[in-house]
Amino acid sequence: MVRSLRGVLPGEDIIYLGDTARVPYGSKSQRFLLERGVKLVLIACNTASATALPALAAASPVPVIGAVEPGAASALAATANGHIGVIGTLATVRSGAYAQAIAARDPSAALTALACPLLVPLAEEGWTDDEVAALVARRYLSELFVRDPQIDTLVLGCTHYPLLRGVLERAAAELTGRRVAVVDSATAMAEAARGAVAAQNAATGGADAGASASAGTGAAANRRGAAGRLDCFATDTSRFDEVAPRFLGEPLTGFELVDL
Repeated sequence: MVRSLRGVLPGEDIIYLGDTARVPYGSKSQRFLLERGVKLVLIACNTASATALPALAAASPVPVIGAVEPGAASALAATANGHIGVIGTLATVRSGAYAQAIAARDPSAALTALACPLLVPLAEEGWTDDEVAALVARRYLSELFVRDPQIDTLVLGCTHYPLLRGVLERAAAELTGRRVAVVDSATAMAEAARGAVAAQNAATGGADAGASASAGTGAAANRRGAAGRLDCFATDTSRFDEVAPRFLGEPLTGFELVDL
């Protein structure tokens, strides 16, 4: 998620908090960010978005963006026949959040969701483009396409899954014999954040150098061309310093362990 956000908002300072001691997020995570003056909070987890977004948004003085709504909107924009597949964690799939979000926009769309729990540990281990990842991707997607052979759009409903996008795209093409559009919820969420920041800047008459935005749960100050800072915090190491660079696509700097 942070990687996508850095791509679309390179001038924004980002504060990332991984509440790894109370995965995915504990009750104090948002307060930690708000105390740092963020101007936008992003819940960079589909599971947390599916279960906690309304409560977090109601309690926040700044806009809160989850992963599900942007992913659902992007899926409907991408599909040609209205048949959409969603893969995610067991909690995200059981929540029915994607089904609700898509049905609210287009009741005629057909959605098929499948929990793919093995994809998260593969991403965290860095096994993202080998025979193990390919076999797991094919095993999960074969079940998804049996349920609905007409699926033409696949939503990666977990912010870990973009690391496996290549093997998932190949598996989908091999199983169907055609191209299946892949929607990355992290990229969709980053685009939603860019729109929210642009709206804030327009409302205030330009970039507010004293404000901040938040991703993963992170934050930002628009600097008009200057590269934004990335400060990472976690409540438990849990190999964070090892795993984070795989997701960021850059070395981890400014990391601090915090006790919430």
